[in-house]
Amino acid sequence: MQEVRVLSPTGACGAGYLEASFEKALELMPHVIGMDAGSTDPGPSYLGTGKTAFPLSAIKRDLRIALKGARKLNIPFIIGSAGTAGADTQLDIFAKLIREIAEEEELSFKLALLYTEQSKAYIVEKLRIGKIRALDPAPLLDEDVIARTEHIVGMMGAEPYIEALQAGADVIIGGRASDTAIFASFPLLQGISPAVAWHAAKILECGAAAVVNRKTPDCMFAWLRQDHFLVQAPDPALRCTPQSIASHSLYENANPFRLVECSGVLDLTHSTYEAVDDRTVMVSGSGFIETDQYTVKLEGAELVGYQSILIGSIRDSLIINQVDDWLDRLRSRIQVRCEMIYGDEFTSDEYLLHIRVYGKDGTMGPLEPEKMITSHELCIVFEVTAKTQEIANTLAGIVRHQALHLPIPEWSGLITGIACPYNQLERGSVYRFNLNHVVEVDDPMEMFRLSVADVGVSVPKKEYAA
Repeated sequence: MQEVRVLSPTGACGAGYLEASFEKALELMPHVIGMDAGSTDPGPSYLGTGKTAFPLSAIKRDLRIALKGARKLNIPFIIGSAGTAGADTQLDIFAKLIREIAEEEELSFKLALLYTEQSKAYIVEKLRIGKIRALDPAPLLDEDVIARTEHIVGMMGAEPYIEALQAGADVIIGGRASDTAIFASFPLLQGISPAVAWHAAKILECGAAAVVNRKTPDCMFAWLRQDHFLVQAPDPALRCTPQSIASHSLYENANPFRLVECSGVLDLTHSTYEAVDDRTVMVSGSGFIETDQYTVKLEGAELVGYQSILIGSIRDSLIINQVDDWLDRLRSRIQVRCEMIYGDEFTSDEYLLHIRVYGKDGTMGPLEPEKMITSHELCIVFEVTAKTQEIANTLAGIVRHQALHLPIPEWSGLITGIACPYNQLERGSVYRFNLNHVVEVDDPMEMFRLSVADVGVSVPKKEYAA
């Protein structure tokens, strides 16, 4: 194909998009619709628990509109990182929703599922033969880490999607995938150059995020040709400019000129961005350097413990002026009280107490350049993490009582220094990412599983009485 037209309805399935924008985009006759449905941005708990970051009702709404549009034009609908983290259980949730929509809307199509969750035995074997490399930075990886990981996923490139398309799939639900692979796969299959396909995909992955001023999550559209692509937001109120499109290369990248994919590196060193009109940008000059060794990125999450949270505020200027010393003494008092309850062997290694001080350095911590407190009040968030929820709750109760009445030298008598709008909040299980590595593979499909099935049946024509 000399031109491939690609529609991205939104940057995240479940975040929403304007149906009016989507309908305008359908008038442009796209050849494929892609939709990213996940990220590590919401944190590790979604990979750890298998839950979705967005409510299922919001996800189903976004899927319904896109699926109906794709079937109306008889074009592929490609989804990646289903259910936030792309674990098998999350992919199955998306498959169930798609099947429900198909039944409710009387749709028929061929559905492909691309599973990306990895067995621990496979990862251990790859580690033993030296086929796993650490990225920078990366935590220690050994067999004990693998054993205690709840879920491990591999991040797909474009090749598994291409295989599903070649198998005749109309709708593809992928597990964890490179955001760009979702949008690059169909153009690559149609012979569009890798440089154009991957760069356009980078702009499309977040929907309308690359416009000058996005008012809400919304659609983005691209025309891909052999030596350039055009990009435009279907909503007439949104503008793409050379600066807005070029600046999107900074998004989620350590190096804005080199974007790493499974199969190579997108090189933007010589890319040019030109305004076609006040809403459309043409991009050309990009390059793509194929790698000698195909790699698949790993993501994993392990259970850290259980957490309880306490929120309080301080408005006493005397405490605010010595808040660091006050918090140090609070930590010591909490440890003393813990030893009274659990014994001397219960050291600070048995739990994690993390304190954020908003109004001082709550957002940036030690990186905060502004050292002087200028606020008349502070918000304190206490996080207590322990090996059981019962212990976490007990420690949060200790924190609350000790913080309420911890004295300062200027006080006389018992005075309450912190106001808590709520009692402690039980957060439950908490997780951390424990993998930032890549696996060297011999085949791009080596780590992934494809299944294809027919969904729906032919709907008989309705007969109406004369």
